[in-house]
This record gives sequence, structure tokens and C-alpha cells, in this order.
Amino acid sequence: MIRRRGTLFVVSAPSGAGKTTLCAEVRRLIPELAYSVSVTTRAPRPSEIDGTHFSFVTEKQFDELLNAGAFAEQALVHGHRYGTRAATLEAALNAGTDILLDIDTQGAATLRKKYAEAVLIFIVAPSLAELEQRLRERRSDAAGEIARRLARAREEVAMWRSYDYLIVNRDVKDAVEQLAAVITAERCRTARLALRIPDLEDKN
Repeated sequence: MIRRRGTLFVVSAPSGAGKTTLCAEVRRLIPELAYSVSVTTRAPRPSEIDGTHFSFVTEKQFDELLNAGAFAEQALVHGHRYGTRAATLEAALNAGTDILLDIDTQGAATLRKKYAEAVLIFIVAPSLAELEQRLRERRSDAAGEIARRLARAREEVAMWRSYDYLIVNRDVKDAVEQLAAVITAERCRTARLALRIPDLEDKN
């Protein structure tokens, strides 16, 4: 009785704000939510699995995908290239499946131009001091890289007003619940639905 095109949920945040954790947790709460695995040229971190967290490729492979028009968006972030496969998005949306993306602000801006109906959600840490502490506790970046990520964070936070929703990640449980609430509410938005109720149809 109800048909709908899938919804594109785009989550962005400065490095260290916790978006990867929030996206993983909300997918456990909403199992029918698809996830777009980004393509990247950066090396995997110790805990990351190829094809699950990212699709790790060489610069040459990335260029081949780019030249073939495989990306819906692509960007250079912290010296590494990232891209979202267009075929993955279209397959999910056309099947009526909601899909979650964990991408940077550049990619989000590109997708907003291509998919005006996309829902953009920005995640922030309570403060830059907290963000710096999280980056240092992660122990995956050198001091110089942390400084670069903090400088970039200031630029990204300034873009929060271009997003539809803002979530301050003070507590992971609360932030996950807020993210799930946004997804649930957007799924019920009347503009996204094609409703057919036989008893209310004109019988003439």
C-alpha cells in the first residue's frame, strides 16, 4: 500500500567526532539500513577490514574508477582520496532501500547537488579540546597529522548550518538515539511516500 524511493542519509563530522562509531551503532538498531562503503587510497588502520569499513585501492585503481565515471562524489581529504560508488547509491534508492553514507563535507555538498532530497546530518564533539583528546587517544596519527586534522575541523564545523540536522556527540548512546530518531522521522515524511488506500479511492 505504501511505496517509497529510498532515502540517502549523509553523515559528516570532523575527524574524531565519532561519526564512524555512531553510524555502526545505528545500523545495529536499524538493520534494514544499507551502508555505502567508501573507496579510499589511504592505508587501512589496524582495526579496519577491506570491504567492510572501506574499499582500499591504489592511486591507479582510484584513477581508473574516476575515469570510468564510477563515483557519485569524490574528494581529497587529509591527503587521501575518497569516493562513493554511484551504482551502490542508485541500486539502493531504486529498490526503496534507505542508505547511510559516512563522508566528509566536500562529498556531502556534491551529493546535495545531485540528490536534493538527501538528508544531511552533521556530528560534532562538545568542544575542540574534547576532539583533540579523542584524536590523541586513538593513537593512530602523529602529532603533525593531529594538528592538521584539528585545523580542518575548524573549517568543517563552520559548515554545520548547511546540514539538515546537528547532533552533539557528548554521549554515544544519546547520540545514536538521536541519529536513529532522525532516520525514523524522515522515513515517515509524507513527501517521500506514495500511498494507496483502497477504501479511500474513488470507486467511479
